[in-house]
Amino acid sequence: MIGARKIVFAAVTIMAAGCVTVGPDYRKPELPVPEVWSRTGSADNSIAPYRAEELSRWWERLGDPVLTSLIEQALKNGTDLRAAQARLMESRARAGLAGAQMFPSLTASASGSRSKGSRETGSGNTRVFFSAGFDASWEIDVFGGIRRGIEAAKADLEGAEASLYATRVSLAAEVALNYVTARSYMERLEIARKNLESQSETRQLTDWRNQAGLVSSLDVDQARTNLEQTRSRIPALNIGLAEAENRLAVLLGQAPGAVREMMSSEAPVPAVPDAIAIGIPAQALGNRPDVRIAERKLAAETARVGQAIAARYPGFSVNASLGLEALTIGALDSGRAVARSIVGRMFGTLFDGGRLRRQVEIRDAIQEQALIAYEASVLAALEDVENALVSLSENRNQQEALQAAAEAANNAALLARHRYTGGMIDFQTVLDTERTQFTVEENLAISRANGASSLIRLYKALGGGWPSADASAVENSNDDAEGQTDGGGT
Repeated sequence: MIGARKIVFAAVTIMAAGCVTVGPDYRKPELPVPEVWSRTGSADNSIAPYRAEELSRWWERLGDPVLTSLIEQALKNGTDLRAAQARLMESRARAGLAGAQMFPSLTASASGSRSKGSRETGSGNTRVFFSAGFDASWEIDVFGGIRRGIEAAKADLEGAEASLYATRVSLAAEVALNYVTARSYMERLEIARKNLESQSETRQLTDWRNQAGLVSSLDVDQARTNLEQTRSRIPALNIGLAEAENRLAVLLGQAPGAVREMMSSEAPVPAVPDAIAIGIPAQALGNRPDVRIAERKLAAETARVGQAIAARYPGFSVNASLGLEALTIGALDSGRAVARSIVGRMFGTLFDGGRLRRQVEIRDAIQEQALIAYEASVLAALEDVENALVSLSENRNQQEALQAAAEAANNAALLARHRYTGGMIDFQTVLDTERTQFTVEENLAISRANGASSLIRLYKALGGGWPSADASAVENSNDDAEGQTDGGGT
């Protein structure tokens, strides 16, 4: 018995010493990334150096305390964020489960039985049996299948962490975009009411001139048509405002209408700062949680290729038991009641019709898909930033033109009204100038909202809203994981 035990332990020691980790070792792909953004070569001098702390709380740069309060509430109570946190807890538990497979399992048991045999088939004697003991089992990870599983689970965990921050980035941007939309509707409502008041004065003017016999009723009807058309715009604007406020409340994890009081105070659409921190493409990619998710997915699938390869190799396990067996409870404390065993086992598949080989091929294909998805996420991130930069730059040009047009339209409307009062022009000119004034002022308000939205999308494209300290922690954990993985295979 002792000789057999020595042989088993010697075999286990040899197997453990000769452990290898089969399959490919993960290394982060090196993808070509431009050194600068294409829009930085333009005449736009607003691009400032990248500052991590600025980007992590970009909404504070807009100088709107209501917006800051809304975003902070959403980041505490938003349902999407809470769901992402729950998924992260699940991934942590799964990573712990994968790591537990490296350790032996130990179970304890105790039993007692009483049986009586048949007189026809046996002696008919009564038999009493008592036992108590421990059983241990351990699968030795000779070819690294379990270790690859731990690598995959850890990469999945880091992907879940990045997913949490991706939700945070999207949530902050979504709140800001809906806030800008709500403020834009408020501004457009104010413009509509102001023009409605001006057009009401014009209608009164046509009434007076008609009563004086200076113009026909045609001018009165045209003035009334223009007035009512403007009035008809107000309900649609109120609907848009209510929808934006309700969406804000839901993003904050509250019932629709909960933010109406906060939004009741007058405030303009947040202005775009003169200087915008965007940094270089490589920095933006480092801050994009969706890029990190794709990269961690690739790391996990690379590890699972090793798992599939390890499944084709033999497995080794050790089972041991130590216990007491006796025919009476009192005899259990006797040295003669001790029972023990230890078994070393090797097992493997001799024939499965190519199933294990196909599993490796499947995992290879999935890894290739993950690599392509990672490359696509990098390109999409670069595209998002470039598009946001173009939108922001061109919006500034548009606002400058509309601002000049609005000033000219306002002057033209005032002048037309005065000249019409003096009988120097017909009423059609007044109508044209008033309609133009309303249209240009509304377009200017829409353009200001589009500019703020473009800035928000730029910050989202840069990964803004990912706390720099937490991002660094995830980065460090990824580096550690890669260092361990790179040295694991032979």
